[in-house]
Amino acid sequence: MLVVVKFENRNELYALSCLSPLKWEEKTSEVFKLHCQLECIIAASQVPRRAMTPSPALAEQSFRAMPTASPPLLVHGASARPELVAALRAALAEAVRAMTPLGALPADIVAMTWSARTPAAIHPSRAVVDLAQREILGGVRPAVTIRAADHAGVRVALQLRSPTPPDPTPVWRGLSRAALAQQYSPRVGVPDMGAVFDAWRTDGAQFRSAHLIAELPYGPSHAETLDLYLPNNSNGPHPLWIFIHGGYWQAIDKAHNAHFAQGMLSAGYAVAMLNYALAPPANLADIVAQTQRALQFFAREATALGCDPTELHLSGHSAGGHLAALMACLPEGQLIRSCLPLSGLFDLAPLANLPMGRLLGFDTGTAIANLSPQHLRPLPHIHVGLAVGGLESAEFHRQSTDLAAAWGQAPCRIIAGKNHFDLLDGLNGGELLDFARHVATIGASPG
Repeated sequence: MLVVVKFENRNELYALSCLSPLKWEEKTSEVFKLHCQLECIIAASQVPRRAMTPSPALAEQSFRAMPTASPPLLVHGASARPELVAALRAALAEAVRAMTPLGALPADIVAMTWSARTPAAIHPSRAVVDLAQREILGGVRPAVTIRAADHAGVRVALQLRSPTPPDPTPVWRGLSRAALAQQYSPRVGVPDMGAVFDAWRTDGAQFRSAHLIAELPYGPSHAETLDLYLPNNSNGPHPLWIFIHGGYWQAIDKAHNAHFAQGMLSAGYAVAMLNYALAPPANLADIVAQTQRALQFFAREATALGCDPTELHLSGHSAGGHLAALMACLPEGQLIRSCLPLSGLFDLAPLANLPMGRLLGFDTGTAIANLSPQHLRPLPHIHVGLAVGGLESAEFHRQSTDLAAAWGQAPCRIIAGKNHFDLLDGLNGGELLDFARHVATIGASPG
């Protein structure tokens, strides 16, 4: 069967083929894919839905000599998990895996269709759905059409622009754009990222439920919040260890890293886990300003929270490591005693060659210079430590070793046998926790 769709007042004809002569209304996976193709075409072309002329009768007709355009390039994913947000996450991950043989990236997605029996449960306006989408696609925001359908779990269809052949031209230190993207894709080499993030969500939620003192706003926007944890084995005021989560400034939530507070909490530190607005709609300059407001909040409110305002210690992972390092170079650095970036991103120049540069607003020389800790210097009183996983890419290693040299710091600590993600496990015991305590102790105020 060949279904041809024509939009009113337009010359394009879209041919959608099906392998067997199924009726348009039949609830089958093949017809579901046809529906998804139609929905993706509408979303990508922004043609009003009422402009469609196809009907079940049209679907039954045969067209012999009618010229048609090539069908859109689609990938599909499905999950029958009963919890629909988890099913959406799994379905999107499956679809993204199907993109890999095509040479396509999330930035190549132009439209998506999601379907479920209860479509409101997977509406992208929900915060949990937004986080699930970001976990798989980062900050990519193609148009999404939500459909009700009589099937278990969630099914997704992603329409892609035709991938272009890789350009071997070097764009950074002899690396092509594709090779550079590989260097800055820390998920490469991790066998099951879904399992990693599932564990983070589960462990973080359990720790947060058992230990959270309060969730507090530190700024005017809904994203500017922090979780505060206090040690229960000593009286205050406590030194405060502030941690900023990663996610390429586009994903993850403070709750997902909550359990990594245990080590410093047991060592007698109060711990604050920061959230910030994710990109998009935020850009990196917005996120930096929010982090500055967080430090100003701690300086102003630490005493009331049972913390010592003269003992603020800052750490962060990946994108959070960038923010921690940048704070050490700005006026707010006067408020902190130590800084421990973990697997951070300190030179933004290579990232400007990737889609995230434009997405985050550092695709100009001025923005790169102003937002790269590599081009700045920390305030002299701050004790700095740097650490990276031994299994991380050469570029992630270079980022930390180059910053240590530029800032005149001790060589970056290499945590053997750890990748970009399980590095954080060490904050709850072992070499990395010992190093974090050492950095904070050396940075502590005299007396």
